[in-house]
Amino acid sequence: MMRAAIILIAITTACGVALSAQWPKHTEPGIPRDAQGKPLLEAPPPRTPDGKPDLTGDWVRADRDPRPAELAGIAAEQGRGARGVVVEPQVQTFPPDPNSPPLATFWDIGGNLPGGLTLTSWAADLKKKRMDIDSKDNPDANCLPMGITQFHMQPQPRKIVQTPTLTVILYEANYGVRYIYTDGRKLPPQGEPQPWWYGYSVGRWDGDTLVVETNNLRGAESGPSDGWLDVRGTPYSDQATFVERFRRPVFGKLEINITVDDAKSFAKPFTVRINQRLLADEEPIEAVCNENQQFRVRIKID
Repeated sequence: MMRAAIILIAITTACGVALSAQWPKHTEPGIPRDAQGKPLLEAPPPRTPDGKPDLTGDWVRADRDPRPAELAGIAAEQGRGARGVVVEPQVQTFPPDPNSPPLATFWDIGGNLPGGLTLTSWAADLKKKRMDIDSKDNPDANCLPMGITQFHMQPQPRKIVQTPTLTVILYEANYGVRYIYTDGRKLPPQGEPQPWWYGYSVGRWDGDTLVVETNNLRGAESGPSDGWLDVRGTPYSDQATFVERFRRPVFGKLEINITVDDAKSFAKPFTVRINQRLLADEEPIEAVCNENQQFRVRIKID
């Protein structure tokens, strides 16, 4: 139990950097505001010259996870109260969407799916092994690139830069950088190119929705910190494909529906929603994870 609490603190510390150090406030041009200068998050979304919604902006996750009961127990055991394990300070900004798939949760991506995820025996065994050693190989706790869903759910901000042929996502967490090509290229055949932490991503517009397909990821077969969908180690394999649907229905909200298809890990594909809210007048900071990485130094885990 002590080891689990320390690992949670490591993740908490990484997530908390953005709360204590930020760029000075800078008033961004082009943001609709009320008479007091407050951003109007419900205003119509901006559009590019070709009429597509412009996803460019600084974003942070908008959904608050319910705190798992065992976290409160760990905190009480260590005499720290809840403060030491809370990693999601965001407050849900927007009213519930009746058309939304179940919301993904930071600790267990399928926590809101009716009946939970349908893991295969391979995935269930691997997840159990990861949890039995208190998720010590979680890539976030080891300053490694996180999987796509962990990055989307991570409470540190990210910047999206959209151009006609390329969309880049710059994550404050672990200095992650992801490229989504919208220049008409096709996905490489599954299993042919060298697998990447973030896979190979291509996007196309379906009306006002950017549809992004990703394959050739480094799955759980590549190493102990590869193929993590969430903090508790729900795995994906090197055969996994992700389909993300990005929508900006209003100025201050980004909706990301994610479908994971991985026959080695799940009996059937599943879809979850991750909402983002705009961080107006703010910027991500330089957050070099290894600069203050004490996790492996303080904890001697084989």
